[in-house]
Amino acid sequence: MADSFDILVIGGGTGGYPAAIRAAQLGMTVACIERRDALGGTCLNVGCIPSKALLHSSELFAEVQQGMEEHGIGIGGVAMNVPQFIARKDEVVAGLTKGVEHLFKKNKVEWVKGSARFEAPDRLRVELNDGGSRTLTATKGVIIATGSESSSLKNVEVDEKRIITSTGALCLCEVPRHLVVIGAGYIGLELGSVWRRLGSEVTVIEFLDGIVPTMDREIARHFHKELERQGLKFRFNTKVTEARQHDGSVTLAFEPAAGGAAETLEADVVLVAVGRRPYTHGLSLDLIGLKLDEKGRIPVTEGFRTNVPGVYAVGDVIPGPMLAHKTTLDGVTCVEGIAGRYAGVDYNTVPEVIYTAPAVASVGQTEEELKAAGVDYKVGKFPFTAVSRARCNGDTRGLTKILTEAGTNRILGVHIFGADADLMIPEAVLAMEFGATTEDIALTVHAHPTLPEVIKEAALVELGRAMHI
Repeated sequence: MADSFDILVIGGGTGGYPAAIRAAQLGMTVACIERRDALGGTCLNVGCIPSKALLHSSELFAEVQQGMEEHGIGIGGVAMNVPQFIARKDEVVAGLTKGVEHLFKKNKVEWVKGSARFEAPDRLRVELNDGGSRTLTATKGVIIATGSESSSLKNVEVDEKRIITSTGALCLCEVPRHLVVIGAGYIGLELGSVWRRLGSEVTVIEFLDGIVPTMDREIARHFHKELERQGLKFRFNTKVTEARQHDGSVTLAFEPAAGGAAETLEADVVLVAVGRRPYTHGLSLDLIGLKLDEKGRIPVTEGFRTNVPGVYAVGDVIPGPMLAHKTTLDGVTCVEGIAGRYAGVDYNTVPEVIYTAPAVASVGQTEEELKAAGVDYKVGKFPFTAVSRARCNGDTRGLTKILTEAGTNRILGVHIFGADADLMIPEAVLAMEFGATTEDIALTVHAHPTLPEVIKEAALVELGRAMHI
């Protein structure tokens, strides 16, 4: 006998659990199938939340070691307790996952602990974690929100001890002497920064010619220089061909991406951070005729509909940026659509952040994208060195860049590299959502002295009315 619900959600991550809660708020009966022992998915369990906990702790350690004397604060004998460092991260994660479980109970969402596969577009077979099974049916739709997994490299076998993914990098029991990071994207740079602050020698190997290829290249150049100043070393245009473990270390073989002489490098730990890929294993999608694209993603049309009626997909399994807040947008908007309230999505106003110190945050288009599209644009830039609060804080690293449409001054993109960039980018997101211009930002009073003044000052530069540079 099948258990019937209005909505079935496969996956309890940042796409699935908000979708389930919103569906319940709209009066639907909902079951969410999640096989982990804790809700929250990759982001909450082994992704953005634990990594930010480690980033913050390691940033405090670095500040105490290097940044206090300028302020007249003398501190001696500073040491890092790595077990406590990791234990605090675990406490943060545990508290938040229990919070999601509480929200399920509050909203009467049933958490079915197990792995689901399709038997029909409206019917799932769930193999329960306790060894049993259930058959569930949906009267209004099934939402696939199974997320993504770390991509792999040929001849580089991950064991999460010496050769690790981001999951292993979150629970190292000691500081590696030499950490090699394969991939200069968001994950690699954040986690590389964590262990560099704690004393590791960090070498980043990247197949392409620079860090974070999707980033505005001017901002990327400033960011790259700062990471090098912090001690990270980079090898660009380089392809890793093999990793061999021996005597408690790893030997990496690599060569120029364009071809050339091979080299080797010794490391205590190797972090494979070459991106993520959609996770759709075991769902029996072929049984219901659901098709994937060439990258293993699930194509969707308006309302997150797949090619199978009644089956929807959101988050990392569909095209678009693999970001937790984007997956939440997908999940909630999908459910709103099922309820007849679909309002559409605009991924151009989804912000992106790298939580290093200083951070990098952006929204909208890069200068390279505008050039490629033939857009007539203008630029306003303002350095943190000219911001009073940055000088008060003793951290003047960074730059803010605003890109606008020539003639209308409508904001097309904002890119911030500097302290608290992650806290400032929402102003730019809101401005773009409302179709604001640089004139609108320039006329908006910003408290003085504060770091967000850097956005107003960049707008004034773009308007030709700069006063402080």
